[in-house]
Amino acid sequence: MKTTLILLAMGWLSLSAHADPNRILLIAGRPSHGPGDHEFRAGMLLIQRSLNQLSGVQAIVASNGWPVSADAFDGVSAVAIYADGGAGHPAIQEERMNFIHGLARKGIGLGFMHYGVEVPKGDPGRAMQEWIGGYYEHEFSCNPMWSPEFKSFPDHPVTRGVQPFSIRDEWYFNMRFREDMKGITPILVATPDDAVRNGPYVWPQGPYPHIQGAKGRSESMMWVREREDGGRGFGFTGGHFHRNWGNPEFRKVVLNGLLWIAKSDVPARGAEVAVDVAELERNLDPKKK
Repeated sequence: MKTTLILLAMGWLSLSAHADPNRILLIAGRPSHGPGDHEFRAGMLLIQRSLNQLSGVQAIVASNGWPVSADAFDGVSAVAIYADGGAGHPAIQEERMNFIHGLARKGIGLGFMHYGVEVPKGDPGRAMQEWIGGYYEHEFSCNPMWSPEFKSFPDHPVTRGVQPFSIRDEWYFNMRFREDMKGITPILVATPDDAVRNGPYVWPQGPYPHIQGAKGRSESMMWVREREDGGRGFGFTGGHFHRNWGNPEFRKVVLNGLLWIAKSDVPARGAEVAVDVAELERNLDPKKK
């Protein structure tokens, strides 16, 4: 009997070792902005290469805002969108919002990055609050260029191995979160000084009195949400400058986030994958200076 149990256990371990990896679909937006800014395709390809060096996960990239075929969503554990947002956000065109609601009901993870966290208020905004907990709302949130100091982190799988860091980016803040904050955990939190609150913001330049009036308050630039449907989501407001993917902490917290929403194991020291200068210069969109 003991021998039989041992053989069964060995067989289970063998099957586990060869289990299909969790698939993560990375959707990269169309070319946008100037050289080195909003390099959605190059950024997602770098993230894909990084994720595919880790065990238990397989990342695929769809470029130009949406997969050509719906088959790209087959068997996915998570979907992340790094693209221009607002009224042109790829997730809210045609029937896609209902499609993503369907993915969420299946417990599939959802992540949105940089401009991809902005949608119009109303139904799109409420959808984002449901999917990931909050969103960038025009003239409620703001988008200054600044260097927040991320000094401490909550005890969460997404923060594993992440060390304090500061990096200049178009870090959005004052997100329109769910009023109940249900299931939401802030991940990257810092306090803008008065000069940042006083603007100028990237667009509109501001300043907004409600942003100035909140001086001294800490703000969340990345957050995660555990949904009632069993799925997970995150929002990450950095990612304007492609060069920032060369920062190991900036990169690690996003890789950890993608693993977490896909329900893959986040390593004890986080997703440690090296990226060199040559890697950062690959796959950039052809843009006029």
